[in-house]
Amino acid sequence: MDYETLRLIWWALLGILLIGFAVMDGFDLGTAALLPFVARTDEERRIAINTVGPVWEGNQVWFILGGGAIFAAWPTLYAASFSGFYLAMFLVLATLILRPAAFKFRSKMDQPAWRSTWDWALFLGGVVPSLVFGVAFGNLFLGVPFGFDGDLRFHSDITLWSLLNPFALLVGLTSLAMIVLHGAAWLNLKTDSTVQARARKIMPAASLAFLLLFSVAGLWLLRIDGYTIVSGAAHDGPSNPLLKQVVREPGAWLSGTGPWVAAALAILAAAAAPVLRERPLAAFLSSALVPTGTIAAAGLALFPFLMPSSSIPAASLTVWDASSSKLTLAIMLGAVALILPFVLAYIAFVYRVMRGPVRAEDIRDNSKSAY
Repeated sequence: MDYETLRLIWWALLGILLIGFAVMDGFDLGTAALLPFVARTDEERRIAINTVGPVWEGNQVWFILGGGAIFAAWPTLYAASFSGFYLAMFLVLATLILRPAAFKFRSKMDQPAWRSTWDWALFLGGVVPSLVFGVAFGNLFLGVPFGFDGDLRFHSDITLWSLLNPFALLVGLTSLAMIVLHGAAWLNLKTDSTVQARARKIMPAASLAFLLLFSVAGLWLLRIDGYTIVSGAAHDGPSNPLLKQVVREPGAWLSGTGPWVAAALAILAAAAAPVLRERPLAAFLSSALVPTGTIAAAGLALFPFLMPSSSIPAASLTVWDASSSKLTLAIMLGAVALILPFVLAYIAFVYRVMRGPVRAEDIRDNSKSAY
């Protein structure tokens, strides 16, 4: 398999892993973000928490796989993003760490103050990552201030406050609305009675918020200068981002048809999810298509750019100049082909075993073992 094809395959795999994380771990984050709104008593909160309790650790694997894929397949991207976005990554990891602590410690004591503290920790662990991941994507469309010297040593002027610009915050809120919708659809599927009723009431509001924010972000993106490679980008050449020339052009991000098709999928799915809420499985599958279409639209719009540079456009990282060697990509692809089917089979088995809603009597009958 030639170098260009391997790079394209690993770009697609990176997108699949990001979509897998948003879909599988997204309803965990959404459930945590909705906890104060769908559950008012301790028993109701335990019902909501136990819908994700048995699966959240497995869902987190998609995040780890995504980070591992970036590290192994796109080492330059890994180094630049984790260095430039260090404080943002630290904020995400700090709040993600709150989740396992809250899951494990919440039920250790019966005091209301103790449990309330961990409930709010879960809430932060759902809201902050959902927001920050969207902010990161928003900044990619604007470009981030970084570059390389002649020896390919990375330097940047990225700060946490520079990332919190209006467009990126808008994309962050879009991401949060998307995750809240997905979490509400999950609670609609996995609960009954009061918690389910509240989740159903939230779904139309979350859908409307996503549609409005997503539309405004798309219109804003039309006015943002995109990036275009004009010369020097050999698809099978060495991974050196300084061998190309890049210019900025108005509307370049949305010049192809791919982003529009994927965005249409996200819009239709978001509009359909609340309409289907009386059919919980269909509504959940529809909500899962929202992050699928949204991330696909972002990836197709950015292609072939992975991390554009606003200060030195020619130093932008692309699919063609930020990858590992051909041999590394080929070996990793073989490993994925061998291992991924077992991972998917195990996930399918776990969700089949854990199918069905979590009810109040389940919590009462397993009070000591449930979260």
